[in-house]
Amino acid sequence: MDTIWLTGAEWLAVLRIGLGLWWLESWRHKEKKSWFEGSGIAWAADVAAKHRWNAVRSGFAIVVQPRPRVMAYVVVYAELALGLGLIAGFLTPIALVAGLLLNLVYLVLMIHDWAEQGQNGMMALISVAGLGGMAWQTWSVDNALGLFR
Repeated sequence: MDTIWLTGAEWLAVLRIGLGLWWLESWRHKEKKSWFEGSGIAWAADVAAKHRWNAVRSGFAIVVQPRPRVMAYVVVYAELALGLGLIAGFLTPIALVAGLLLNLVYLVLMIHDWAEQGQNGMMALISVAGLGGMAWQTWSVDNALGLFR
């Protein structure tokens, strides 16, 4: 594979780090106090209640609605952990799979919102490329520790 400026592995590291920065921005822009008080989950509950797919409505009612405070913390700190893990390249394959799953959940929940679909679709695509290209081979803690070779 021919590339400009960087090797293929380095370009994949750039994608991985960029995806990590995207997750970190998702975490940063949330108003944590109101999220932990329930605003984020309340908003998602409203979206889920109007969803056209019964599986989304019932899944949200079973998994998220009974524990809104816990789920708010899960969402906020999952985004932080994904961002930091991908930027540092620590446990990268796990972070890429977890991020892909979280993006797919967001994508399915927000199926009617084209802006959210675009963001989550692109983030999911970068996760797949990072997994397929083993984006932890360069500029990563995983590589320095000899993990996932």
